Amino acid sequence: MSYVHQADHPLLRHALTRLRDKNTSTQDFHRHAATVSQILIMEATKNVPVDEIEVETPIQFTRGYNIHESLVFVPVLRAGISMLFPAREFLPWAPVGFIGLERNEKTAIAREYYQKFPDDLEHKRIIVLDPMLATGGSLVDTITALRRKGANTICVVCIVAAPEGIAFLQARFPEVDIFTAAIDSHLNGDKYIVPGLGDFGDRYFGT
Repeated sequence: MSYVHQADHPLLRHALTRLRDKNTSTQDFHRHAATVSQILIMEATKNVPVDEIEVETPIQFTRGYNIHESLVFVPVLRAGISMLFPAREFLPWAPVGFIGLERNEKTAIAREYYQKFPDDLEHKRIIVLDPMLATGGSLVDTITALRRKGANTICVVCIVAAPEGIAFLQARFPEVDIFTAAIDSHLNGDKYIVPGLGDFGDRYFGT
């Protein structure tokens, strides 16, 4: 069974509160989304393999470390783009794959309209970025597509998750770990997370 890792940090709690506030401006929403995303990326990469190396400081030689360049970010379009920019500030060399999924507002079922992944996913560690884990349908579709391309090691990073979405994802992919800033109460009749923070993409892009 996968693990659900709920990160906790004063900066994260502060930024998440600003994201939830319906009066937060688009500019501030961008800033706080970046803060939450970077804290979650740090949590998701805690166990990434490193190589021990020797470096020379201005004073002497000392031991250092290099992260294995084995990470691939896969944002779920369009809202996942909001998490990609802050993630690549940490790891600018990481390749990026894309999948575009559009949710039908009546059925809450996602339709794929775009897919582009790097080669050789079999030996990569994939970090899927999607701010909202609601029903779990989009993430299940994304992981299914990645599996078809040979990906073995996958984790999911989201800002807010609903219990229903977590259960659905774990039922389909019990080996995939989930990193989130909050596990909210439930989904409402329109499949929105409660209390949630509204439509993340609309608030981030001002649409």
